Amino acid sequence: MIVSLLAQGAPGPEFGKSSPVGLVIIVALLVGTALLIWSMNKQIKKLPESFEKDDPRLDQALDEGTDRGAVREDARETKPGES
Repeated sequence: MIVSLLAQGAPGPEFGKSSPVGLVIIVALLVGTALLIWSMNKQIKKLPESFEKDDPRLDQALDEGTDRGAVREDARETKPGES
């Protein structure tokens, strides 16, 4: 079976020609890429010049009480009736 497929001889006159569908796909990919780059540039322009805080005390004040992984001491105590 495979040997007969490989031994078919020279390809016909249509071998190697591309179809217009391939051109449409390539143009669509190029347009999509251009739109993504344009959108990304708009989003990057919205970013601040620097992410550094002016006042480190402000950063600490905002961070107070935001550690969600910590377990409070009163939460560890067992309630009456539980073991």
